[in-house]
Amino acid sequence: MNDKTAVEEVLELLDLEAIEVNIFRGKSPEHRMQRVFGGQVLGQALVAAGRTVEGRLCHSFHAYFLRAGDPRVPILYEVDRSRDGTSFTSRRVQAIQHGRPIFTLEASFQVDEAGYDHSFEMPRAPAPESLQDEAVLRAAAAANLPDEWKVWATRPRPIETRPVDPRSYFGPDKRPPHEMLWIRAAARLPDSPALHQCLLAYASDMSLLDTGLLPHGIGWFDNKVQMASLDHAMWFHRPFRVDEWLLYVQDSPSASGARSFNRGTIFTRDGRLVASVTQEGLMRPRRDVTRA
Repeated sequence: MNDKTAVEEVLELLDLEAIEVNIFRGKSPEHRMQRVFGGQVLGQALVAAGRTVEGRLCHSFHAYFLRAGDPRVPILYEVDRSRDGTSFTSRRVQAIQHGRPIFTLEASFQVDEAGYDHSFEMPRAPAPESLQDEAVLRAAAAANLPDEWKVWATRPRPIETRPVDPRSYFGPDKRPPHEMLWIRAAARLPDSPALHQCLLAYASDMSLLDTGLLPHGIGWFDNKVQMASLDHAMWFHRPFRVDEWLLYVQDSPSASGARSFNRGTIFTRDGRLVASVTQEGLMRPRRDVTRA
């Protein structure tokens, strides 16, 4: 029987095994169905890159999802030490399964420097304590799901989410492609800025692509659409803790050509902009459905 909490499990996933110089091995959780969660690969790849860097934190990464990951086998992460400069360090990471790359990440790290400072203001949002935990919403929806999806809907998550304006999982109304939700780790974390970056990268992939569904009235469990992450980029602006509430503000400026483009800005509770995210994903009507 597994007595680990969801947070302990995700921390274990991010604690990669070093098997050779610049080569690391990561695993997937046993309860994954079908393919590996994209946020897991983002977080693990950033961990691999960071293990080869001393005294510098990541300020940005750009990643491409090449193939669906297989949760039944480990993932190898190969790090190329591209550049070590005076102020910046560059790393390239390739994730490999079954002898083929499934994912690539380019990350840049920087020494701590002072400079000019400005940012957008955080939009107004209700306090997280006044909002319903999405775990409660998923549990209510589970009654209408097949048994295998009930397990997914009701299992504990390492990241708490509280949407400002919850959407229906089934047949939602069409609405503008804007969404806000509060997020935080479900337990206190160690005082490691690099670890908090990796966990925020993990969490940033949990809901961003779904924002593109809002103008089309498509629910999460609707079989009309095929979705998958194509790329993911993230910039870290200021220090933060993932175990304290963060407001994730999301929008989808465009969907065309079977792709949805999505953006996110992440603020601390006191209004500091700490990270920005962009992602393009496959959002394709299922051909077997449209032909019917």
